[in-house]
Amino acid sequence: MQRRTVRTDDDVQLQIVEFGGSGAPILLLHGLMGRATTWWPVARWLVAHGRVLAPDARGHGRSQARGPWTTDRLVADVETVLEPLGPATVIGHSMGGLHALVLAARRPDLVRALIVEDIAVDFTDRSAADARAWFTALPQPFASLAHVREVFGVPRREFGDYMSECVEERADGYHLLAEVEHAVAIAAEWAQITHWAVLPQVRCPALLVEAEESVAPPGHMAEMARRMPDARHVRVLGTGHLVHAAAPETYRRHVEAFLSAVSRTPPPR
Repeated sequence: MQRRTVRTDDDVQLQIVEFGGSGAPILLLHGLMGRATTWWPVARWLVAHGRVLAPDARGHGRSQARGPWTTDRLVADVETVLEPLGPATVIGHSMGGLHALVLAARRPDLVRALIVEDIAVDFTDRSAADARAWFTALPQPFASLAHVREVFGVPRREFGDYMSECVEERADGYHLLAEVEHAVAIAAEWAQITHWAVLPQVRCPALLVEAEESVAPPGHMAEMARRMPDARHVRVLGTGHLVHAAAPETYRRHVEAFLSAVSRTPPPR
């Protein structure tokens, strides 16, 4: 595993994690408050299918933090990462899934196939105030990594394990790598803007993976798939928001079957 950096058109430095593999690129996009290295358990087997890499989104992991904290800006960052590489399979979880959808609609030349895990394109039934209340209630600094796992690991233990990778130790304890105010700003936009309109523009093959205990409203992701020209939808029972961590073998089976099908389909000219 290697690390490198790229600079965006507004001079923000993004860290890229190269997990290995060769061939066509597979780009992994993490969720809100996450980081690239949280994909490591998935990347371990994905390297058999291509060159696997993942950016830390701006304000996350080891990438620089500077606004604006908008979907448009964060998707432009992903374009910067992908433009030197050419068409990729893009796999996104949560926030990363939303960015992958918008990217595929905006830049079909950069996305050969798409896998989107547990996200909605319409959160306007939720409020920015609720997002702020949730984030600001987090007991930072955390006393230990065990404390991080305890806070985030109820009711889903895998979320505690995930978030224990998204903190850093300082003199007074452990802090989230992503600033709360930046996360609130990102989530606040989701409460104001919908992205239904991008779905018919996503013309590449797509797999939508939904958790049983999804962050999306009931039926939402199935409807997303129906509005896309070439999409299939699966709902994985017994899982929370982190499907790839809660049911890794089931997730892998669905993803590898999809990748196999895509590999037999010539890319559009």
